[in-house]
Amino acid sequence: MGTKYAGTTEERRALDTYIKLHRAAQSSMKRTSDHLDRCNLTISQFAVLEALYHLGTLSQRDLAAKLLTSTGNMTTVLKNLEREELVQRVRDSLDNRFMRVDITAKGRQLIEQILPEHVYGIVEEMSVLTAAEQEELARLTRKLGLQERK
Repeated sequence: MGTKYAGTTEERRALDTYIKLHRAAQSSMKRTSDHLDRCNLTISQFAVLEALYHLGTLSQRDLAAKLLTSTGNMTTVLKNLEREELVQRVRDSLDNRFMRVDITAKGRQLIEQILPEHVYGIVEEMSVLTAAEQEELARLTRKLGLQERK
């Protein structure tokens, strides 16, 4: 579904590309994360566990920035993960304003159980593209994601 906006050729092309990028990302994300429902995890909760698993302890603020979410949303996600004993939050001993977040043994066990299926699903999802197409898509999306606002 392209844009119905009656703007300039440049505007219609940009909007059409943006719509296609957004829809492709959303549908791909849905297909590759359906399995998380069986573990009672949201995509955000999985992302937190995966980040802590690979990066180690992070401040709540750094975790929110890494996952491109608000600190308010991160607080809710962490509260739910903490309730399930998958993460723990501890006030920083040097600066009481910061909250450190770490994955628990239970959280580590869960992510180690889920991660292989998750990776397999992503590999399957990307298999519609050739290796060269995957590399080109990665290059283009990185270029788009890292651009500076004018």
